[in-house]
Amino acid sequence: MLSGEIAYTAIDLKPKRGPRLRRLANIEATSRACLLVDGYSEDWSALWGVRLDGRGRVVADPVEAARAISALVGKYRQYAERTPAGPVLAVDIARWSSWSAA
Repeated sequence: MLSGEIAYTAIDLKPKRGPRLRRLANIEATSRACLLVDGYSEDWSALWGVRLDGRGRVVADPVEAARAISALVGKYRQYAERTPAGPVLAVDIARWSSWSAA
């Protein structure tokens, strides 16, 4: 979910390998993150992708985390049914890049 130049995501309730995911450790160790979004179609001429690079962080501020969770719940029906319980991740976007097969 985008809010200005910050992309947010949250660790949801799906089964994981444990509470400390590798992506959390990587972000905490490097403060770097990349978010990749692909648009798939059976018509390969319609494929596209967007990559966001920036400073990655596990959101520590409870007000910012609650605001992000609220926005995710408002945007995605699945989150409205099962609110994410895990940490919120943020990417303070420094660079956008994209591609399209068209």
